[in-house]
Amino acid sequence: MQPKKPAVSILDGVILAAVLGFFGYLCYRLFFALNYQWNWSVIPTYLVRFDAEQHRWTANILLEGFFTTIKLSIWATFFAAVLGLIIGLMRISPRLFFRLIGRTYIEAIRNTPPLVLVFIFYYFVSDQLFTFLAIEDIFRASPQPVQDILTWFFSAPGLITQFFSGVLTLALFQGAYIAEIVRAGIQAIDTGQWEAGKTLGLTRWQLMRLIILPQAVKIMLQPLAGEFINTIKWSSIVSIISIQELTFQGLQVMASTRATIEIWLTISAMYLVLCLSLSLVVRRIECSLAQSGNSAYTPKKSRKDTSWALLHLFR
Repeated sequence: MQPKKPAVSILDGVILAAVLGFFGYLCYRLFFALNYQWNWSVIPTYLVRFDAEQHRWTANILLEGFFTTIKLSIWATFFAAVLGLIIGLMRISPRLFFRLIGRTYIEAIRNTPPLVLVFIFYYFVSDQLFTFLAIEDIFRASPQPVQDILTWFFSAPGLITQFFSGVLTLALFQGAYIAEIVRAGIQAIDTGQWEAGKTLGLTRWQLMRLIILPQAVKIMLQPLAGEFINTIKWSSIVSIISIQELTFQGLQVMASTRATIEIWLTISAMYLVLCLSLSLVVRRIECSLAQSGNSAYTPKKSRKDTSWALLHLFR
């Protein structure tokens, strides 16, 4: 009987020690060797504050920016997912016109710097569109309870145009990447699934909705999670159009306190908490889907076996 190999080898220990030593050296250079006056005491005061009028603690500028980042990311992710699904379906459409539209959109967005897209969509598209639609005027003309609800879900009336512009820009940018994930996930499904569905007399829409997309979701889930996390991180770029999200608020605090490194480390930690939380949620969803075992798609099966399994499923 061969001896059982240890879970951690000597090489693993050496690598771990090297990594810990490297980060330890960075921390030493950052906290001791760097000629910098640390001022961590300002961080709590810009996270929460005591409201004397309401006699309670409330969010301050950094925490408000954190909540704005969450709202911005949620809405941008939602619209990017919808847009990505539509463009992804267009990319595999049997009609050449739809495929050309999808390909043109994806190539144009993916090969343009995000910073350029922000300026283009804000100054030449979103600003003109939302000004024409009088979004801010409609917002301000609403009753106060409605304004409070809209502010909670979106942004304050004076910043609603910038907020929607940021959402639209992020959605258009991330939608191009999500579209390719959708296309690849659908095309990864075995062709036997399509043939079996056509044999049952299903239309293309029924085949896509009932058979292909439920299986493709499991394939697309992990790449989609990566793009959703990227949406959170890319939300910082819209600070250049004065959206008061986390990065913008952090820059304001830095300008008034000169606590540069402390603010950047705090902002990084807040982004890390948000992204890790999303990663954990996606991992739980993956585990639930893996345990359900309801998918008829098994990559090791042949086309014939898959077709017969699908036919038996719909009898």
